[in-house]
Amino acid sequence: MTYGSDMARAWGIVVPGCGRLEPDGSYRISARALECVRTAARLAERRRPRVVVFTGWSPVGGPSEAEQMRAAWRGPDPTDLVLEPSATITAENMSRSLPHLLERGVREVTVVCGTLHLLRVRYHFGGVYPGYGIRCSYAVARQAPTPAALAWEAAGVMLMRRQRSAALAEIATALQAEARIIASG
Repeated sequence: MTYGSDMARAWGIVVPGCGRLEPDGSYRISARALECVRTAARLAERRRPRVVVFTGWSPVGGPSEAEQMRAAWRGPDPTDLVLEPSATITAENMSRSLPHLLERGVREVTVVCGTLHLLRVRYHFGGVYPGYGIRCSYAVARQAPTPAALAWEAAGVMLMRRQRSAALAEIATALQAEARIIASG
């Protein structure tokens, strides 16, 4: 029966990055990001995704969050692992992962994030992806709430609406460019 295999191929995972500057000036993914990668790998063991998208940047050069998460991946092979190394905020994780999911026909995605990040992840991904035919679910990785993490998320909540508006404008621009290419070709 092809229905089951089609459904399995239509599912993807997105893992937004999270990192910190080290005393030596390098940028490394956080323990939370590593736990998100482990959670994504466990999900992929239970149900084979069509794609896993690791998304996130590096503010100082060197390996991006996406590259570091890919290096930490211990999930099943061959899984289509996509690196999106330019997103600097959660809204960009959402907008810049979307084309990778659409290209692969993904209609259901699980976004893996830390407990404190869930509010913003749901707002960005869950508020936009359904409009593109992608149903969202969420897997929460364990995260000890530190004062710094709470402050970071509180600040992020204050900026959510403006950031999502900018991300939606980015998506619209990309779709217009794609439509022009299709129309001319």
